[in-house]
Amino acid sequence: MGITARGIGLLVVAVLLLGAGFRFGYPELTLLGAAAGIAVAVAVVVAARRPRLVVRREADPDRVARGEPAAMTLTLRNAGRLRVASLLATDRCGDRVVPVPVLRLRPGADTTVRYDVPTTRRGVVPVGPLRVTRRDPLGLVVLARAYGGSVPVWVHPRIHPLSAVPTGAGRSLDGRVDAVPHGSITFDSLREYVVGDELRRVHWRTSARVGELMVRENVDTSLPRIVVLLDNRVAAHPDRVGGVAESFEAACEAAASVVTAAVRADLPVVLLFVAAQTPPAGSPPAAGAGAGVAAGAGPEVPGGDTVDLDGPGVGPLDRLAAVTLTAEGTLQAATARLRRDRLGDTLVVLTGPGGRDELGYVGALRGAYPSVVVGVFGA
Repeated sequence: MGITARGIGLLVVAVLLLGAGFRFGYPELTLLGAAAGIAVAVAVVVAARRPRLVVRREADPDRVARGEPAAMTLTLRNAGRLRVASLLATDRCGDRVVPVPVLRLRPGADTTVRYDVPTTRRGVVPVGPLRVTRRDPLGLVVLARAYGGSVPVWVHPRIHPLSAVPTGAGRSLDGRVDAVPHGSITFDSLREYVVGDELRRVHWRTSARVGELMVRENVDTSLPRIVVLLDNRVAAHPDRVGGVAESFEAACEAAASVVTAAVRADLPVVLLFVAAQTPPAGSPPAAGAGAGVAAGAGPEVPGGDTVDLDGPGVGPLDRLAAVTLTAEGTLQAATARLRRDRLGDTLVVLTGPGGRDELGYVGALRGAYPSVVVGVFGA
């Protein structure tokens, strides 16, 4: 609650008139001073009356790729028994202030406002709370209250289409390692039946055609697991354009594209950061430096959660929307953890121009990860 300049002036005048009236014996001055003081007191009572307002928000959609349209629908309802006088209300949307007209709402009536949410930059845009400002009719006292909570709108990085996915490794009888499609059991060839083969492996259609028993020969393939390591250190992305590290934004888009392509191909993928991040609102707590999140099939990964990319929880794309640059963490510590845990067989490292001098730590992981891909953005 605050008293306006007009209210402060009237309060000072009331004190002077009351003092002069009592000091010099002028009842008229005393009466005027008392009236001024009563006016300020009534203004405080009127402004302090809290209207019963119910705020409901609906984001359409609440998760969107960078540059795609998103809107917020705000519904304000009068849940009280009295008519609400015209109020000045504003809703905060990121760095913007959106005016919300509240014009003499009847009991049970509501008003709806719809406005666009800025999605030009990747990040989490907080929307709300609604701020309602109430004044008395004379403009002596002003009181601002917050109604409703804050709703986040997740602006994900752009996703670029990727069709190439890694293949599994199948070991031949002569010792060679061949590339085979991913999966657990893959059909390889047909051969003649020998004594001791299981009858359930006989391919009856081919056997009837060639006149001999033919047996299916399968190859056991490994299900490739992709590990994406995003370098979110300030030192790795030193260049700024308008206050934005474009190399880091490009790395986030690359990470989102790899994760999405892997999930669509039913491949397990793990998203990790070089430096630990403070979890956004509503997300599970992160565990230690370099904590990340896993998506797709496969067992859970230490330091991450197995979630659905399109599910209601906080997934990899939400993590990429909320990730920021930090001065903490080192690439040496992150690669040491990757060497110790061996979270997959395909490692994708995404960094900026400032991380080129430390790529030797990544090269040392070839023994733990058969396939290592490094992307340097902004170089």
